[in-house]
Amino acid sequence: MPTITQFEYIIAVDELRNFSRAANACNVSQPSLSAQVQKIEDELGVVIFDRSKKPILTTSVGEKIIRQAKKVISECRHLNEISQQEEEPSGYFNLGVIPSLAPYLLPLFIENFSKKYPKVTMEISELKTEDIIKAIYDEKIDAALLVTPLYDDNIKERILFYERFCVFLAAGHRLTEHKFINQSDLDPNEIWLLEEGHCFRDQVIKVCSLKKRPNVLKNINFSSGSMETLINLIRKGHGYTMLPELAADNLSKKEQSINLKYFAEPIPTREVSLIHSKRFIRKKVIEALEIEIKSCLPKGYSNKKSKRIEVIDI
Repeated sequence: MPTITQFEYIIAVDELRNFSRAANACNVSQPSLSAQVQKIEDELGVVIFDRSKKPILTTSVGEKIIRQAKKVISECRHLNEISQQEEEPSGYFNLGVIPSLAPYLLPLFIENFSKKYPKVTMEISELKTEDIIKAIYDEKIDAALLVTPLYDDNIKERILFYERFCVFLAAGHRLTEHKFINQSDLDPNEIWLLEEGHCFRDQVIKVCSLKKRPNVLKNINFSSGSMETLINLIRKGHGYTMLPELAADNLSKKEQSINLKYFAEPIPTREVSLIHSKRFIRKKVIEALEIEIKSCLPKGYSNKKSKRIEVIDI
């Protein structure tokens, strides 16, 4: 019968479509990996990969075997998780974080978590929401920090806090004179946006009721993957961008008092959660992570939904 290691090899080849890259990913030599793949094909009496194609293609029967191999590996992982349930949080843990949270939320808790739980080895990846959900389903990550609700019955959402949206304005912008901002005050042609694929971009588009892509500079089409880039563009130029509150907390005191404005009620807000598959068993690590994040949040952040806010759906 095929071994777990052989299953891992064929899954790697299926994902990477190349024996050399699969061998590197599995930390073995290519001849060794190729020999093991050939062995499993001989034992099962099937051809899993069509090697005549470039890149390599998985055959129809191979796709069925790959699906089953993933299930077998998943169940083996669950066996290991069950054995650790009664112990203190420990083991290898993969955490995904969306880019609009990572620079601002991770520094608040990660060092404390590391010191409190030295037996947990955490691998953190910065991923967009759709990539995180796929990775949760493929069991490539254990949990993630992102914006909810996801409306997915297979995923457990643990709400950590509600985060208000703010408006960061260029120096001298007409809205710097306002105490609070209404959504109707915003000129959609003045906004700098994150690139497509970021859930925060989608939420901002909803708040601003954007019907077309804005161009702050008429002959420049630009969208960024970094909020810091948008902030610096506004510092040196004109227009505005929308920021989540944790990002706004990193602005200078002067910028917070002059260039940063909050919305009038109901305040556009995003719901930030720790998510994981409902099949995930190692609850102690999840619970420890949830408690640590909540304890490290700045004063005023809450996971209680109030009438003062309007949660913007993703």
